Amino acid sequence: MKKYVVTLTDEEREELRRMLASGKGAARKLMHARILLKADSSKAGPGWDDARIAEALDIGTATIERVRRQFVEEGLEAALTRRRPRREYQRKLDGDGEAHLIALACSPAPEGRKRWTLQLLADRMVALEYVEELSDETVRRVLKKTNSSRG
Repeated sequence: MKKYVVTLTDEEREELRRMLASGKGAARKLMHARILLKADSSKAGPGWDDARIAEALDIGTATIERVRRQFVEEGLEAALTRRRPRREYQRKLDGDGEAHLIALACSPAPEGRKRWTLQLLADRMVALEYVEELSDETVRRVLKKTNSSRG
């Protein structure tokens, strides 16, 4: 017995069929519509199991399970559309930190070096205690964003 049973209303079923008949929309959205129509366990639906849907649509069962869960817990729209990531990324460098990085990149290279490397800049920013840690990739992005050159 499935934990998340898809039972579509007549209106939902008709909306999904119209969407598929038009053929317009994101491939992911159309695939999720197909999954919901195949998984529909109401009297009007085929009520296929996940393995049969996976074989018919050539997708993984994890995708089918995820679409079922989203439909039952959050509704039709959530099952069809891609949700925004829930993660929040904290910036390593604020405006002040970026200004210090640019100033450092514009300063003469350390002794014994011809020019600054991204890793040297990251290490120096940590040594000067502007940040606790900083990757060379973050340095690269900041310098690219501000059109700064290390040379």
